[in-house]
Amino acid sequence: MPPKKKSSTLAQRKTEQKKQEQQQRKRRIIWFSTVGVLLALCIIVLSIQPKPKEEAFAYASLPVLGNPDAPVKIVEFGDYKCPACSNFNELIKPQIQSDYIEQGKVAFYFMNYPFLDRDSDTAALAAQAVYHQNKEAFWDYFDALYKNQGDENEEWATVDFLVELAEKESIAIDYDLLRKDIEERTYLKDVEEHRNKASELRVSGTPTLFINGKEFYGGYSDYPGIQKAIENELKGS
Repeated sequence: MPPKKKSSTLAQRKTEQKKQEQQQRKRRIIWFSTVGVLLALCIIVLSIQPKPKEEAFAYASLPVLGNPDAPVKIVEFGDYKCPACSNFNELIKPQIQSDYIEQGKVAFYFMNYPFLDRDSDTAALAAQAVYHQNKEAFWDYFDALYKNQGDENEEWATVDFLVELAEKESIAIDYDLLRKDIEERTYLKDVEEHRNKASELRVSGTPTLFINGKEFYGGYSDYPGIQKAIENELKGS
């Protein structure tokens, strides 16, 4: 009798062992299947490139360089006291102008985001005043502001400086009216609308570019990156 009992116990152990092995195999299958599904989902998610959110701009109310009907529209948010904006205007914008604006492929727009100091606002008010007097003269004054930019830590964009700069550069406007518009803050509404738009879009610094309504996240000096973004837009137009 004892031997039979021992044989029965061994059989039970083997049966139990088989059950455990089957359960382990099931767990492995479930685990590998779950991991496989998760990996597949990750691959799908990573392979889908979400389109950047497109932001609408009131282009018709903004200073524009080039043909407004160009297929690609670039908006720059800038501060006339910002050294990086000056560098962009000196080194990068001329390349965009020769490669795309003069070819009728890009229209370049500007919006004020004065944030460095109180005379950032004064410079913005002066530029808007020039724009409303003579839209074609705006870009000459725009360039003159950056070429004659003072120290960002000092208040240099005074009313006298801004009017005298227009006179020195022979900007084709009424200088007395320019002084009046700056002093009376005639175009403060323009500047505030630009600033509010920058806040709405969470613009964190200047210069910041939007290309066909999509924020360009590369550095402002990354011309190859800007070119690629422009070319992508031209392909889709």
